[in-house]
Amino acid sequence: MRIVKLDENTKSQALAKLIGRAASGYGDYEKTVQSIIADVRDSGDGAVIAYEKKFDRCDLTSETLRVSEQEIAEAYKALDPGLVDVMKKAAENIRVYHEKQKRSSWITTREDGVILGQKVTPIEVSGCYVPGGRAVYPSSVLMNIVPAKVAGVEKIIMCTPPGPDGKAAAGTVVAADIAGADEIYKVGGAQAIAAMAYGTETIPKVDKITGPGNIFVALAKKACFGVTGIDSVAGPSEILIIADHTANPRYVAADLLSQAEHDPMASAILLTTDENVAAAVSEEIDGFLKTLSRAEIIKKSLDDYGFIFVGDTMRDLVEAANTIASEHLEIITENPYEVMTKIRNAGAIFLGSYSSEPLGDYFAGPNHILPTNGTARFFSPLGVDDFVKKSSIISYSKDALRAVHKDIELFALSEGLTAHANSIAVRFEEEE
Repeated sequence: MRIVKLDENTKSQALAKLIGRAASGYGDYEKTVQSIIADVRDSGDGAVIAYEKKFDRCDLTSETLRVSEQEIAEAYKALDPGLVDVMKKAAENIRVYHEKQKRSSWITTREDGVILGQKVTPIEVSGCYVPGGRAVYPSSVLMNIVPAKVAGVEKIIMCTPPGPDGKAAAGTVVAADIAGADEIYKVGGAQAIAAMAYGTETIPKVDKITGPGNIFVALAKKACFGVTGIDSVAGPSEILIIADHTANPRYVAADLLSQAEHDPMASAILLTTDENVAAAVSEEIDGFLKTLSRAEIIKKSLDDYGFIFVGDTMRDLVEAANTIASEHLEIITENPYEVMTKIRNAGAIFLGSYSSEPLGDYFAGPNHILPTNGTARFFSPLGVDDFVKKSSIISYSKDALRAVHKDIELFALSEGLTAHANSIAVRFEEEE
């Protein structure tokens, strides 16, 4: 893994490479995605079924698009009972964590007759997309659906690609059942996003779509935003580790590789003040690559988007971390809590040698659907707030409005909006 001196030039070069992985950089695919969306919007189930035959090589009908109760039972039988128990434990940890994010409606009243407040209402129908193909991710099912259940969403549907046999992955189906999905559909890719955004004869239209996917899914979510809500347009996975002389190079190397194995476009970056740690981590990575099953993907990822930066001070490392704004940030230093207080931009922060990133992916409870490609500067992890809407409440008595009506009329007239001013003035025209 390349080792470079951290300075403004090398930091800028790395940042440019990372930003270049964003879905907005794949205009060549947009025409294909737009065509799929239009077909599904206009032809419903027929288009979905045709695309499933084309892309997932399976024969489905409107009657078999939805995963049946029998298929759910078969999925449970196909899994190791121990894995099912682990999923249930993880789901409970996720539920407990997200329960703390719930917000209540509120009302304030004043003696002058003014009532103000906020009404918090869950969305009615949410749609969760879970990828298939290269890998199956039941953990993403839990991370998408459990917060929606905690928020109080009335109906939750999930779409996931089937295999050539027309069956959805057993682990994905079981996780959806544990998490509380109401309906599961065997549809993948851009056609799944379009089906949830516009609705078909079989698949309900949803109010918001969450969940990761490939470039076609990402572009479809982007294209459907406005017709339906979305969580974000997710990019490839990324990890950044801040380490000092106290870090165990073997742990650091293993953690970097845990994200690099996701995708050839994933990013793994180490920031350290210790040249010996840098060299030792690079050596450990070489050793791991000889044994890991996804070594080819990892090597491509590290060659293109992997960096070990050596900086002069911890302040330099923190500044670089805040500039990169990584999806996952591990802090493995002598005092990780002190360093953490200086971090402004990160999706999820892992503190200490025994808080490896996969702990957050699978089990701890915080959501693993996180902002990527530097969007941690302004986005947050998926959570309960993503599944609720907030409505403002305003009530003025006549006396309260009388006290301020001239102010409002002046403000409206200053903007040239005479009807706005008149809407207030007519209530007091008999008093003038």
